[in-house]
Amino acid sequence: EYMRWFALGGLYGNPKADAAHGCIEPPKDHPLLKSMVLVEAAAIESDREKQREIYNKVLKIAAENVWTINISTRPPTLAIVKDGFKNVPRKLVASGDLLTPGNAGIETFYFEKPYDTPGAIAQIKHDIVTITLPPDTPAAQEAEASGSKVGKIIRYSFLIIGILLVVLIVVKHPYIGRRLLIMVPTLLIISIIVFTVIQLPPGDYVTTRIMQLEQSGDDVDMQRLEEIRKFFRLEEPVTTRYARWIGLTWFATYEEKDEGLLQGDMGRSMESLKRVNDIVGDRILLTVLISFGTILFTWATAIPIGIYSAVKQYSIGDYFFTFVGFIGMCIPGFLFALLLMYASAEWFGIREFGLFSAQYGAQPEWTWGKFVDLLKHIWVPVVVLGVGGTGWMIRVMRGNLLDELKKPYVVTARAKGVRPIKLLMKYPVRLALNPFISGIGGIFPQLVSGGAIVAMVLSLTTVGPLMLQALMTEDMYLAGSMLMVLSLLGVVGTLVSDLLLLWIDPRIRFKGGSR
Repeated sequence: EYMRWFALGGLYGNPKADAAHGCIEPPKDHPLLKSMVLVEAAAIESDREKQREIYNKVLKIAAENVWTINISTRPPTLAIVKDGFKNVPRKLVASGDLLTPGNAGIETFYFEKPYDTPGAIAQIKHDIVTITLPPDTPAAQEAEASGSKVGKIIRYSFLIIGILLVVLIVVKHPYIGRRLLIMVPTLLIISIIVFTVIQLPPGDYVTTRIMQLEQSGDDVDMQRLEEIRKFFRLEEPVTTRYARWIGLTWFATYEEKDEGLLQGDMGRSMESLKRVNDIVGDRILLTVLISFGTILFTWATAIPIGIYSAVKQYSIGDYFFTFVGFIGMCIPGFLFALLLMYASAEWFGIREFGLFSAQYGAQPEWTWGKFVDLLKHIWVPVVVLGVGGTGWMIRVMRGNLLDELKKPYVVTARAKGVRPIKLLMKYPVRLALNPFISGIGGIFPQLVSGGAIVAMVLSLTTVGPLMLQALMTEDMYLAGSMLMVLSLLGVVGTLVSDLLLLWIDPRIRFKGGSR
C-alpha cells in the first residue's frame, strides 16, 4: 500500500493516491517515507557525485531497517540455443550491475540464417538506421512529402489514363456519360453528410480522450491534448475544416500540406497522428478481396440453385433448398462464425484464424507464399458473409425465373422447337439476372458495415473493426475518410452494375448506344 501510494503520486498530493485506490500514506517519521523523498531527489539531480551521496543515504536507511533479504550473487542464467543462433556466450551474466546490452542481452544475439523475408529485413534496417520524428513535427511532414513524390507521379498518371478512357466511353455511350455526371454531385452530397454526421455528437476527439483517461484512472496530459487540438485546427469553423478535409484548400495554395481527399490524402489519425493512408494500407485491399470473393461465392451458389428450384418447382429438391436458404438468412453472421470456429477446432484441429498464418502475418511485402496463405484462410470469412446473401439470392432468382418462364415468348420459342437448355439459358435466365447485377452497388458497403462484428470474431485485418473503433473515439479523419472510400466503392459499384445491365439487357440500351 505504501509503494502504491508512492507510484500514484502521493508524495506530490495526488488525490488518486487514497484508500479507495488501495493506497496508504506512510507516517511522517517512517524511514520508508524518507527513502522516497531521497529517491525523488536523486532522480532530479544531474550531478553524478551528488546522486551517489543521496543513494548512499538510501542504502544506509535500508541497511538499518533490513526490508529485503537477498543473495550476494545472481544464480547462473539458463539459455537454450539451437544451431544457427550465434553470439551466445558459454556463461551468461545478467544483473542489475550489468544491464543489457550485456553479454546476456538479447540485443547481441542473431540468427546465422534469418527467417525473416527480405522485405522484413529491409524494414528492420530502415527502422534502426533512420531517425523517425514525431508525425506532428514540420520536419516529419517535409520528409513524408519528399518521399511521396513518386507515388504522386504514379497517381496522376493513372488519373490521366482514366480520364482518357472515360472520354472514349462517354463519346460512344451517352448513357454512361449521364451516370458519370451523376457521380460528382452524389459524392459531394455524401461527403457533406459524412462530415456532418461525425460532427453531430457533442465534443470532439480530445473531449472523448479526456473522459476515457479519467474513467481508467490514468493521468491526463492536457498539454499533449491541447497540441492535438491545435494540430488538427479543432477551434476553426466546421466549414473551414470540411474544406481542408476534402482538399478544397489545396486549389487556393497548391501546397502539399493542404492536400485532402480530392488529392488522395486521407489526413491523419487523431489517436496515433499517423497518416490514414498508412494505417489503412492493405486493409482496403483485403476488404475488397473478401467482398469480391463473397460476391463470387454468392453468385456461384445462388444462380444454379435458383435455376434448379424454378425449373423443378415444388419438387423435393426445391423444398430442401428453400429450407436451407431460410436457415442461411436467419443465422446471424457472427453466430455462424463462432459455430464454424468451434467446428474447425473440434473436428479439424484448426485453431488459427484470421487472414494469414503466423509466418506471413508480419511480413510487409507480398510474395507468392503469402498469397497462397491468404487463399487458405480467406474462404472462412467468404463463406460466413456469403451464406446470408446466398439464401436471399436463391429466392430472388427463383421468383424472377418463374415469372420469365410464364411469359409468351418462352411458350412461342418452345412451340418453334428451340431446345430447352438453349431457351432457358439464352433468354429467361439472362433477364432474371438483372437483380443480381443491379445489387452490386450496395454489396461492398453492406459487407463492410455488416461484417465488422464478423471481422472482430474472426480477427480479420479489414476496414470494419478499424472504422468502428474510429467512430467510437470520434477520430474524425480516420472514420470520415474510410466512410468516403466505402461510399466511393458503392458509387463505382453502381456504375459497374449499370454497365453490366447495359450489356446484358438490350431493353436498357437507348439512343443508339452500341455494344
